Amino acid sequence: MWYAIVGNDVPASLARRESARPAHLERLNTLRNEGRLLLAGPFPAIDSDDPGPAGFSGSLIVAEFEDLAARRAAADADP
Repeated sequence: MWYAIVGNDVPASLARRESARPAHLERLNTLRNEGRLLLAGPFPAIDSDDPGPAGFSGSLIVAEFEDLAARRAAADADP
């Protein structure tokens, strides 16, 4: 079944987001390579491809998981 994972950033989290990005993208690539990723992306805090210091307000992942428990486990394990 397809599930959405919505992440909400906390204020001043851009540095943490940037440091977690490589591991996060690796997890997304695994889902993509398994044919289970429908879409994923950030929510820029301003209307720009590169929001700079404004950062992001959150992100969205839509992927296929066996059940809600598997979706929760994937969300909890994401950096």
